[in-house]
Amino acid sequence: MSVSGLCQICESQTASHDCTRCGMLVCDDHFREATGLCAQCASEGTPGEGGGPIQEF
Repeated sequence: MSVSGLCQICESQTASHDCTRCGMLVCDDHFREATGLCAQCASEGTPGEGGGPIQEF
C-alpha cells in the first residue's frame, strides 16, 4: 500500500506507515515497528500484550 499525506496524529510530518489495527496513516515517530501499530493503538494494548502487572513467583 502506498502511504502519502501527513501523519494523522501530529499532522506535521509526512506519513510513511499505516497502522495494521486501525489503518491510521502515521509518521516514523508515531509508528511502532515491532508491533505494526500506531502510537495510539500501541498505548491502548490488549490482553496478552503485556501492560499488566508482572507476576513474581
